[in-house]
Amino acid sequence: MTESLTARVALVTGASRGIGRAIALALARAGADVAVNYLEREAQAQATAAQIRALGRKAEAFQADVSRTVEVAGLVEQVEHRFGRIDILVNNAGIALRRGLDELTEDDFDRTLLVNLKSAFLCTQAVFPGMRARAWGRIINISSGAARGAGVVGAHYNASKAGMEGLTRGYATRLARDGVTVNAVAPSLIETDMTGPLRAENAARIPVGRMGTGDEVAMAVVMVAGNGYMTGQTVQVNGGLHFN
Repeated sequence: MTESLTARVALVTGASRGIGRAIALALARAGADVAVNYLEREAQAQATAAQIRALGRKAEAFQADVSRTVEVAGLVEQVEHRFGRIDILVNNAGIALRRGLDELTEDDFDRTLLVNLKSAFLCTQAVFPGMRARAWGRIINISSGAARGAGVVGAHYNASKAGMEGLTRGYATRLARDGVTVNAVAPSLIETDMTGPLRAENAARIPVGRMGTGDEVAMAVVMVAGNGYMTGQTVQVNGGLHFN
């Protein structure tokens, strides 16, 4: 059994679609009120918030580029003003620019680390003081199997996700005694808009014989959010594709 998330407040970045949307809905079903962050897809973010409200929980959509310091500060201020606090942060926002080594540019590398890694740092820095003051918090970083394996996106993506797992362990060590846990959930080959046209080929590589779903990733996130003894860990959700 996991700790109840009833009346907890969650902020999920990049929650307008895909894995982020599934996580936002799963946290709401577990009892949390949810702030739905998005960058460009306002209609989808508003639809996600509406679905959460239909479950009987509070929800609002908040536009912000979480790779920018000023916008993160504004986002956290708005969420805390509307909801009172942030108990759970899910750093899900990210990009996956498919690039081979010969076509990978410095701009691709910088942009990937900015969106995938720096955003997690900025959001974590913004929310942990309040969590520490209340002696309760859950920070969950959405990593990838690419942090430890070859992956299909590119070396820049590998670097961003490996950095996210290092960030997870660094914060976990320093916040454990303050009642704040920090973990990562690492999905591989999940059926979303990002997986592209190679779904059948990818599915053939997976021991369970299919790609995963956003809901299955979300289940792992809810489990981690409800476990006060787990910290500094990476939970793999990959159908047996590879192991820790």
